[in-house]
Amino acid sequence: MLSLFQILMLVLDIVWFFIIAHVIMSWLINFQVLNLHQQLVGQIWYFLNRMLEPVYGPVRRILPNMGGVDLAPLVVLIGVYAARIILANNISAFY
Repeated sequence: MLSLFQILMLVLDIVWFFIIAHVIMSWLINFQVLNLHQQLVGQIWYFLNRMLEPVYGPVRRILPNMGGVDLAPLVVLIGVYAARIILANNISAFY
């Protein structure tokens, strides 16, 4: 059962990394440091969008309209961190 705990923590770490990468890329694209017309940048950007949009979509429907500010990644990051805390505090259930 400890393996299940470690796998769940790994999945949460990967999700955390994808969200952070998506946020940083969105900033770099908006400040025109990165260009979506570059093939590699475009592929990474569209991959991250396809991976994270199913997670962001329900959160965006719940959050009020903030006038162009997207708080969905922040809410999802808080949710991932909360899930890590819950798993770490209940590690005894995995033994």
